[in-house]
Amino acid sequence: MNALRLSLVLAITVPIAAAADRAAALEQPRPLLPTEDLGRPSRNNYGSLESALELLRAHRPLDLSVGPWRQAPRNGSPPEWARQARALLADGLHYDAGKLALNAVTSARWETDAFIRETIEFNTAPWFRVPGYFYIPKNVPLPAPALVVFHEWGGPILFGADRVSGEPVHPAIVQHRATYTSGRALADWFASHGYAVIVIDAYHFGRRAPRGVNGLPASYEPATLDDATLKRYDSLVRDALYLGVRELNWAGTTWAGVNYGDDRRCVDYLLSRKEVDPARIGCTGLSGGGWRTNIMAALEPRIQAAVSVGWMTTGDAQQLYNVAGAIGTFCLLPGVWNRIDIPDLIAMSAPKAVMVVSGTEDPLFPPLGIREAHRQIAAAFAWAGCPEQFRSFTPAKPHCYDAEIQEQALAWFDAHLKKR
Repeated sequence: MNALRLSLVLAITVPIAAAADRAAALEQPRPLLPTEDLGRPSRNNYGSLESALELLRAHRPLDLSVGPWRQAPRNGSPPEWARQARALLADGLHYDAGKLALNAVTSARWETDAFIRETIEFNTAPWFRVPGYFYIPKNVPLPAPALVVFHEWGGPILFGADRVSGEPVHPAIVQHRATYTSGRALADWFASHGYAVIVIDAYHFGRRAPRGVNGLPASYEPATLDDATLKRYDSLVRDALYLGVRELNWAGTTWAGVNYGDDRRCVDYLLSRKEVDPARIGCTGLSGGGWRTNIMAALEPRIQAAVSVGWMTTGDAQQLYNVAGAIGTFCLLPGVWNRIDIPDLIAMSAPKAVMVVSGTEDPLFPPLGIREAHRQIAAAFAWAGCPEQFRSFTPAKPHCYDAEIQEQALAWFDAHLKKR
């Protein structure tokens, strides 16, 4: 059979087989997880509808999740699975900003003994111009390795990049860093250890938070607000989240798609700078930043190493344990999570160098979900022939990216990005 005929046969038979798997799942649902196996009491409560949602979850086929897929009779190679999984995820984002010039500008510079920080702005789409910061490390040879650093979801929503960058501009940031990052600004810390760094405000955060709606004034500067006003505005911005989801979905896209569209343009920006080595780029973040790291590791081929902190579990365990407290607008991808699972995001990144950090005392995720997710990822990397490229780190810690985790992340990046 020649290559053309083989490709045509595969194009027809693979979708038919996948459809058969999904149909079989409706007739033979997967066993429901016992609540007592989660490792913590369930936080989920959807009242009379909870049992129906759990049953719905049990009927999802997961036919493209790496474990079931590689055990199916049509078993294929790791690259073929990853190709199909990436295609599903990319299609599920429903976002394509097309090609356009960055038209980047630098509006300010701040210099320390360890780095230069620039205030920047650039295009990520015809409809978005995104603010952020870029760091040039000192005392290291240039071009240097680079990191895209993502800020967290939880925290003062009127601040984005400023949570992880620069001197704290508000007492709320001081408190936030003390709780989650041992008081450090993550972007500054990595830059001081020899990395070029870019960090931006995520959609609906910081300078991209809505104004002039929901009782918010048309203009405000969060750094100048007193605590009471900041909390009030913060609450109003959070109240607009559901409106944002509906607006984006009705416009034909997803929150996750917008995030990924912006985040991959950060790599475009890094490549536009002569101070950056294009072959040595990584990404990292905590919580919602960990989620964005997962997506980038899965889909962005120019990312070579990643450290995802504080967002890893399995869908089944999370559905049973805690949806309201952990599943944000950036997680919602209809048509994706019935076929692949969260650990697949990291699995499809192989052979990139990825470390996943999950605190065993993190109340957002059940111990069962964390253990099973890390097991699945390790098995997938072994299947792909590169088990050494994945590291599972599960310290006895709460939801954080503290000094110890930072040191471990730095060692991982140094091992995989500082060696030419």
